Amino acid sequence: MFNKNNLVFGLILGAFAPFIGMIGFYYWKFRPLTFSEFFQYLGIQKQLITSMVSVSLLANAILFTIYVNRKKDQTAFGIFIVTCIYAIAALIFKLVV
Repeated sequence: MFNKNNLVFGLILGAFAPFIGMIGFYYWKFRPLTFSEFFQYLGIQKQLITSMVSVSLLANAILFTIYVNRKKDQTAFGIFIVTCIYAIAALIFKLVV
């Protein structure tokens, strides 16, 4: 399944991988809190959003590297597109809020 070389598959992988990274960030830093408390804390401490997004996008960077090394360029390109969209959205959010 993960052997496909397809742009849409890369977009889907790139969209879901940051959520895995966000869950990893939660377990790494905020395990005693519930998910709702975690999101409330993120709303209060806005500077943590930057570090959460960085860890979340690290999951995309790992996937991107794997697919580039396997010469699955279309899938890697899809992951790259979604990573750029997430990064721009995070930057805009950081500047506006």
